[in-house]
Amino acid sequence: MYLCKNFLNNIRMAGINKVILVGHLGRDPEVRTTESGVKVARFTMATTETYKDKEGERKDMTEWHTIICWRGLAEIAEKYLNKGKQIYVEGRLRTRSWEDNTGAKRYTTEVYADNLIMLGSRQDGSMPPMPVVEPGNVSSSSGNSTPRVQEPVEKEGELPPFITEEDDLPF
Repeated sequence: MYLCKNFLNNIRMAGINKVILVGHLGRDPEVRTTESGVKVARFTMATTETYKDKEGERKDMTEWHTIICWRGLAEIAEKYLNKGKQIYVEGRLRTRSWEDNTGAKRYTTEVYADNLIMLGSRQDGSMPPMPVVEPGNVSSSSGNSTPRVQEPVEKEGELPPFITEEDDLPF
């Protein structure tokens, strides 16, 4: 009981920032390299919610999300993701602001990806063979962050394992 109360108190003090999305890529990832040599990938992802209105008609409501991947996860996104692919993303929300050309303050909220899974099956051709980035094998201390990868070992009917990016870098 003490552990549960302690856990809840820590949540109240620290808060939780967790996002889970399943959707389709709206465009191929745009990948750039920072001055220090760190790769960053950015892409849009659509999630669609289906419901019935008062008249019983089926309606779709699509939300667009901007996803940011860093280092090893950015390299995986660059190599394996493209427009239309269905993916699962776990991450956290980050909001940033800037001034546009007219001096107006603008805001954007992005999802900084921590985990990524390509969905689909190899049989339908929607999922290419994809290496696994093992947690802890992506260098977080240097700008030289080539992940150690291994070919996935999958059993029939299982989803591919998580691809993780543990680093928390400001964009």
